[in-house]
Amino acid sequence: MKYNFFGHTGMVVSEICFGTMTFGGKGIWEAIGKIQQQEVNNLMKIVIDSGINFIDTANIYSYGESEKLLGQSIRDLGINRHELVIATKVRGRMGVGQNNVGLSRYHIFQSVDESLQRLQTDHIDILYVHGVDPQTPVKETMRALNDIVHSGKVRYIAVCNWPAWMVMKAQGIADKHSWNKFEGLQYYYSLSSRDIEREILPLATDQQLAVMPWSPLAGGFLSGKYTRNGEKTGNDRRDNFDFPPVNKEKAYDIIDVIAEIGNQYQVSTAQVALAWVRQQPAVTSTIIGAKNAEQLLDNIKSTTITLSSNDLKRIDEVSALPKEYPGWMVERQSADRELK
Repeated sequence: MKYNFFGHTGMVVSEICFGTMTFGGKGIWEAIGKIQQQEVNNLMKIVIDSGINFIDTANIYSYGESEKLLGQSIRDLGINRHELVIATKVRGRMGVGQNNVGLSRYHIFQSVDESLQRLQTDHIDILYVHGVDPQTPVKETMRALNDIVHSGKVRYIAVCNWPAWMVMKAQGIADKHSWNKFEGLQYYYSLSSRDIEREILPLATDQQLAVMPWSPLAGGFLSGKYTRNGEKTGNDRRDNFDFPPVNKEKAYDIIDVIAEIGNQYQVSTAQVALAWVRQQPAVTSTIIGAKNAEQLLDNIKSTTITLSSNDLKRIDEVSALPKEYPGWMVERQSADRELK
């Protein structure tokens, strides 16, 4: 296992992050996974033995059950808490009350206290805001996040699923007031969805922010379970929860290429898809999930694959984003500033 610095914090995380969305299985999360304590413990042992030190969860995953199962697993296995980097999230609705949702100071402080109890720990290493709250001013959210860091309950703050302009607005507000800034970005990134290459990845590079792709297998679509002829090689969560959105015809073109490359290396299609994400220059740690030990071990093995420049070129060509304005105009007008 290799390790990377988390932005410019000086903290080090494994190049693979273990995601716990499959833990619990309450409500809508049942379609994603229903793993209970003993299975959670088995997977966590594999995670630790492989050298992964970065664990990702969220308060909203199975409405708190994921955090509970993770916290108990750390205790059951006797894992040294200080050897782990644990990330969780805040924003989603956690109850029927009017204030049990959003990014207000009220909800952030309430949610952090509840997450700490479920995780059985005294601090959260990384707290992500899990999405946009259109009813709370960005300044109010950033002030609350700064204060929660100063309380000692959270070490670093990060962001998921915000547009690039809003991230930079938040960073500007924090800089103006000498508050803690976002140190990382968690966004959907896979071969079938390279949208963050337009604005988010350039932002990350410019601001030296860590990047953690979620759903690098596009909700299982790039796992090798689906083929163009409609046959499946196994059960998949997309049978009952077809998310995130995928242009399936384009994805089949991608699968054809990565399956061929996988055959050349004698590895799975999923491993090739994960290796491509891992080898992208802005990526810090790729979030993987699993329903069983076989899936987890297969995904972890992707770290042993190094795709060649020719492999990367073939994959890039079949999965490339269409050019959009103003990107193509910036590229055109920048040409006369290149040294000959």
